[in-house]
Order: sequence, then C-alpha cells, then structure tokens
Amino acid sequence: MDGESAPSPLKAKAAALTERPGVYLMKDAEDVVIYVGKAVNLKNRVKSYFQDPARLAPKVAAMMRHVADFEVIATDTEVEALILEATLVKARQPHYNIRLKDDKAYPYLRLTWEEDFPRLLIARRPGYRDQSRYFGPYTRAESVHDTIRLLRKIFPIRNCNNQKFKNQSRPCLEYFIKRCQAPCQNLVARDAYRAMMREVEWFLEGRTDKVLKDLRKSLTEAAEGLEFERAAELRDQIRAIEEVTAQQKVSSTAGRELDAINWTVAERDAYVQVFSVRKGKLSGRESFTLTGVDQTDEGELARAFVLQYYAQAGTLPPQILLPVAPNDAEELKTWLSGVAGRAVRVQVPRRGEKERLLTMVRHNAELARDEALRRVATRERDREEGMLGLMHALGLSAPPRRMECYDISNTQGTESVASMVVFREGRADKSQYRKFKIRTVQGANDFASMAEVITRRFRHVEEASDAPGKRRFAEPPDLVIIDGGKGQLGYAHRAMAAAGVGDIPVFGLAKQNEWLFEPGREGPIILDRDSAALKLVQQIRDEAHRFAITFHRQLRTRRNLRSVLDEIPGIGPKRKRQLILHYKDGEALANAAVEELARVPTMTVKAAEAVKAYLSGPGAGGHSKEGSM
Repeated sequence: MDGESAPSPLKAKAAALTERPGVYLMKDAEDVVIYVGKAVNLKNRVKSYFQDPARLAPKVAAMMRHVADFEVIATDTEVEALILEATLVKARQPHYNIRLKDDKAYPYLRLTWEEDFPRLLIARRPGYRDQSRYFGPYTRAESVHDTIRLLRKIFPIRNCNNQKFKNQSRPCLEYFIKRCQAPCQNLVARDAYRAMMREVEWFLEGRTDKVLKDLRKSLTEAAEGLEFERAAELRDQIRAIEEVTAQQKVSSTAGRELDAINWTVAERDAYVQVFSVRKGKLSGRESFTLTGVDQTDEGELARAFVLQYYAQAGTLPPQILLPVAPNDAEELKTWLSGVAGRAVRVQVPRRGEKERLLTMVRHNAELARDEALRRVATRERDREEGMLGLMHALGLSAPPRRMECYDISNTQGTESVASMVVFREGRADKSQYRKFKIRTVQGANDFASMAEVITRRFRHVEEASDAPGKRRFAEPPDLVIIDGGKGQLGYAHRAMAAAGVGDIPVFGLAKQNEWLFEPGREGPIILDRDSAALKLVQQIRDEAHRFAITFHRQLRTRRNLRSVLDEIPGIGPKRKRQLILHYKDGEALANAAVEELARVPTMTVKAAEAVKAYLSGPGAGGHSKEGSM
C-alpha cells in the first residue's frame, strides 16, 4: 500500500511511537521483513513514510506499496541502534536494504594458536571461543588458497591434520621437500616452531619489515655459528619475502595504516574495492558487491558498506578513506572506535596522495565491474546457446525453457529417495525443487523407484485446474532428463505415458559416456564435449544428484540417531522425538553438555546424565561416528 492510502491504524500506530532512537522493521502482507532502518527519533522517522507518495523517493514509494505492518525496537543510544540495524540486515537480508552480497560465505584464514604446533586453515566464520587468530574475510576462495601456498613456500608450515601426532612412525614427504619441519618426529622444538608462526602472523598483518629484521638477525647468527644449511634456508625465505613485498610500497604521505574504499555503481549493484595498507605497504585488496543500491545516495551507500564490512572484518585500521562522507558519520565513527578499542578516523581526502590512492581504488572497482558484467554476459550467452543447442540436438520444437531432472539415491535399498530439480531459462529455480521418499518399492530397485516418482509428479498436471495451490508444481516441463541409462528411462517413459503426459520429451543421461538416450531410438545422441548444450545437461544432472544425496544423508543421519537413542535407558518416544528435533546427528548430541541436554523439552538432569554417560562409555565412539554420517 502507498502512504496516501495507508489504513489509519498504521498511521495511528506510527503517531503513537516513542521518540527514542531505535530500529524499525517494515513488513509485507506475509509478515516478511522487507526493510530495516535506523532512527534517531522513531516516531518522526516512521511517520515520514506515511505521506503522499509523490513526496517520497521512488525507491521508498515502491517499498511502501508492499508495507502491511511494521514493528520497532527502541534503544538507549543511536550507536546501539546502528549496531542493531547491522545485525538485523545481516540476519534478515531485507529486499529493500543495501546488502553485502553473500557475506556469510566469505572465507577467513585461521591461525590455530590453541595447538602446540599451529597450522593455517580456511574457516567460513570466526570462532569466538577458540584461541585462533582470524584474517579476512576474503571474497574469493582462490585468494585464501593463494595466500596459504605463498606462506608455505616461504615458511615450512605443517599442513597435516594430526594434533597429537599419534601413530606417526616417520616424517611425510613434506619434510623431505622442505615444506615442513616434522614436529611429528620431534625434529623441531615447540618454541622454535611457534616463533616461526609468529612471523607468519606478522606477515599476514602486513608487518613484513619486522619479519625481515628478525630473519636477517637469525641469518647472521646462523652464519656466525657455521650453520650453513640453516643460513641457506633463511636466505631463501628473505629473498621470497622481498620479492613479494617489492611492488607493495605506497607513498609514505598516504599513510602507513589505513583502508582505502571506493566503488562504482552499475544498475542495482555497487562494485566495491578495499585496499589495505599496513606499515606503509599495500598488504591486501578485496572485492565486494553491494546489491539493492539503485536510487541510493552515495552517503547511504558508504554507510551501509562500512557498517556491514567492519561488523565482520578481522582487523580495523586507525584510518579509513572514503570518496564521500557516510550518513550518520559521527555514530559510525563512535561504533568503529568501539570495535577497534581505539580512535578510528573516517576521512574524505580531496587532494594529495590519499586522493590519488582513492582514484586508483576506484579504477580497480571499475575493472572489477567490467569483469563481473562480462561474466554475466558470458553466462547469459552460454545459457541461451545451451538451450538452443538442446533444441537442435534433441529435435525439440522450441528451446526448453523449463527443464526437470530426476535422480534416485539409496544405500543398498535403504532410505531410498528421489530428487526433482528444475531449471528455468537455463538457471536453477530452487523454489520448484521437490524431494520424494520412495513409498511403494522395497530394496534397491532404481527402475521401479523412478516409475513411482514420475507417476507421483505428473499426476499433478491433471489436478492443476482443480487445485490452484498445486499449479506451480503442476506446470509441465518442456524437457525431462532422467539421471540413468535405458532401463530407468524406459520405466520413466511408461509412467509418463500412463499419466497422460507421454508427449513431453524425455531423455536419459548415461553417466559413463555422458550420452543421451531417447525412448524408441536405438543409438545414443552424442553432444559435443565442449558444447554449451552438454554443459547445461551436466549442470542440471549434477544438481539433481547433489539434491538427492543431501536428502538421503539427512534421512540416514536421523535413522542412525534414532538407533542410538533407542539403546539409552530412560529415553522414551517423547524424549527421543525432542532430541532428534534439537540435534542433527550423534556427534552433535555427544558434544552437548549435560546442562544443555537438560534444557531440551521433556528432558531432566537425570535423563541428560544418562545420555552423556552412554555416549561417553565403551563403544560410544562407534555410535557417535555412525550418527554423524
């Protein structure tokens, strides 16, 4: 609804709000949060939305046509409201907010200080209860892998999974190619290894001058002590670091500790670059995408990025350079200083080295934008070529705009399931995916299972006119692909004919040679190995396989958890049901504390202790392992 026609209850609700600072959540008719905003004065801010749409910004007017209700959360200060806004935007991902794209998936580098001999690992999110040091986030997984490869080339960092070095009788190959110091064989002292890892930490912080100073000192000591092999290793490390950092120097007048942030906008997305300068050197560059920025002023874009990026960043420098002043600049600086534990300046340079640095960052943002748009155009072209290629190769009357693929998954006939995935216009449409538990087939019979699934799916085509709620599911495909050879294809084709949809093209994709088979045709249809058509077929087949396997594993894990719970004294059907709802597998159950288990509905402290005692007793490891499959 728009502001002018908004029902008086919402206007009255807005007029009755508190004048304290806080956060407001706009909701649509289905109670979905579509926008989260921060207000210095909740009453005045929310009331401003309910006015003549002509006086609203176009993006706000478009949003208000969908607003059916709102709620507010009052806070004591504007800074608290700012933090709460960032938290809610990240959790809810509202449609009309500027959002840092896929930020939850950005990997971090983890330095495991809690281990006697630390390692470098990849982590999807920082752990707040361990002693590890986290660096990131990195927008590309390749950046993380490249960094690890570089560091392992310079420093002999162990990469094995052993934490206690059990059952290790000799050094592995990494030791002999000088990529590891073999702590598993006590060939390096704990303190010496940790001293090396401290240099790795400094390197990741950009403190390469300190690393080089320490390495040169060690080189001198090794040479004076006639430790020629050790001296040669140190010399090679110094050269490698010098080569890496030679091109990283930034003019000293630009600053020694800062982040320079700039962006360029294309349609609804902003392509953002962050250049990190540490100790006067460019120590890192990251690329991000902000979505939903159409008709957004630059100040709000700056605020949204800084708030969301530094809410998850591992380090925060004393100075941040931006091309424009962010909205709510003072509250933002107060929040940043609180996160860093020291003063943080937000500066908008207009001349000099800092302004030239921002210009370079913007140029890189433009390059990132051009590359992203090129990739989008390439994907669109490949999708269209793939559909056209299938039309010609399979003899279809038109490109297959809706494609469906089916796969069966089971373990020796148990927990047999099937998947149905849908691609629309060459893209996965996950809202249309369906999963099936096989009901009528016993044992490992993929042919009969496929017939059951096809029958259950296509009976909805006939029901479409009588059951409006099933119309999305009942929409017939332009092409059906069966993951399997002639046997499964034959059963699927007969089931489709029996369901009255025998005119829909159906083909089987044999795994061994990636050949397509058609009912009634003797030989296979062989698509070019490099064709967009085959890549599209492989993509939908792989997605159907992944979806089926995931569902099968979920069922198998729950079955194993049930079997474990059946053996624990004092755990009846009600408690078993609650524990299955609260814990995804046996490993999660085994790791839960007694106090946590006791808080599960129907559980008591005595029952929780019984669960813990059983899972910790003899043979418990087997149960836990099986439950985590």
